[in-house]
Amino acid sequence: MAYKIAFFGAKPYDIASFDKINERYEFDIRYYKGHLNINNVVLTQGVDAVCIFVNDTADAAVIDALVANGVKLLALRCAGFNNVDLNAARGKLPVVRVPAYSPYAVAEYTLALMLSLNRKIHRAYWRTRDGNFSLNGLMGFDMHGKTTGIIGTGKIAKILIHILKGLGMRVLANDLYPDEKFAKEEGITYVSLDELYKESDIISLHCPLTDQTRYLINDDSIAKMKDGVMIINTGRGLLIHTNALIEGLKTKKVSAAGLDVYEEEGDYFYEDKSDKIIDDDVLARLLSFNNVIVTSHQAFFTKEALHNIADTTLRNIKDFEEGRPLVNEVTK
Repeated sequence: MAYKIAFFGAKPYDIASFDKINERYEFDIRYYKGHLNINNVVLTQGVDAVCIFVNDTADAAVIDALVANGVKLLALRCAGFNNVDLNAARGKLPVVRVPAYSPYAVAEYTLALMLSLNRKIHRAYWRTRDGNFSLNGLMGFDMHGKTTGIIGTGKIAKILIHILKGLGMRVLANDLYPDEKFAKEEGITYVSLDELYKESDIISLHCPLTDQTRYLINDDSIAKMKDGVMIINTGRGLLIHTNALIEGLKTKKVSAAGLDVYEEEGDYFYEDKSDKIIDDDVLARLLSFNNVIVTSHQAFFTKEALHNIADTTLRNIKDFEEGRPLVNEVTK
């Protein structure tokens, strides 16, 4: 009998990529549009594994319900796992993830946000469509010779650093576990957060979300930054206290912000809300700034990434089914 998988938050592109890879495995995948939560966890009765994404809920109540329903494995089709209560799952429900699916996709997208904000490409696009070919208000700066501060130097950040060095930028970095060999090879310097804030023209966030990094960017940290700093976040929404960022934008301490994540994104990202009023006042305020670009957690979204996500996720499930070591198991 085919192994049964309940797949939550399914989008057409997910279904296409997973069905293609599943030709090798022949799992019985049941796709659900809704996000996993305590109200629909009943749908997992009788399945062997549950597959979720970043905006699904796997808190203690959901974990207990999954176990009671006979679910044997929770498979994340993403790298982050801050939406899973690992303490509740420990000893009851193994959790696997996709640790890296396309670090190039996210690094390249981060650069795209930097360039778009710096050169005002998003504003120029709308101007010329309206027949306005004026250059007033579109001036940027040469990125060559400027300083970028990178917080967190995992795979994505290292690729981005290599790209930025190719532009002739100076790079400062901060990480709990500095990679001095990499720093020497790329000609970058690990510094304290305070020094990074003080020296950087652009700050890009690539650290994981932990108790220590939650609201890393706040009123105090922004006050330490260079006037006119650009802030980019393609990591996790809760790394930034959004109200503090808005205040920084209002005072012009922050000249621009590129956000592919948002601290309360669960109700909006990946969904079409174009026919509804945005009732999140903080998000609405962010969207009102012409020097802010907000995108819907799409930095990962390339053909290569979707293929790798499906391939790794289904391989993780197959390894579990056949009793092989879970190389991508999440342990705390």
